[in-house]
Amino acid sequence: MSVFWENPFIESAARYSVVILCMVVFLAVFELVTSYKNWEEIQKGNFSVAMATGGKIFGIINVFRFSVQHNDTILESIGWGTFGFFLLLLGYFIFEFLTPSYKIDHEIGKDNRAVGFIAMVISVALSYIIGASII
Repeated sequence: MSVFWENPFIESAARYSVVILCMVVFLAVFELVTSYKNWEEIQKGNFSVAMATGGKIFGIINVFRFSVQHNDTILESIGWGTFGFFLLLLGYFIFEFLTPSYKIDHEIGKDNRAVGFIAMVISVALSYIIGASII
């Protein structure tokens, strides 16, 4: 059985599957903490939500890229990826806190594209810092 798991194709497929599952779970968590429904807003054409959600997707996947690259086992990759996700989530709350004159969620929900763009860039940028710190 160990020969089966040592096959690089099997290992790649396993890591891919686990990362996709984690991404779905983490996007569901983001859905819970935002005041709008991501996929409903995207379906309506809300470009700000699409940018912010795209930034979250990129951020999550980029953190996992570093996690997979720097860890030998799938469990280590999941652990670091989950830790990185919580740091991304913390960054989201800090962004909301640092803009007391308006609510980020409310502005993105209203399709304020400037705020959606900044939210996307913050998610992407933080994912690189988080990823670089993964050992």
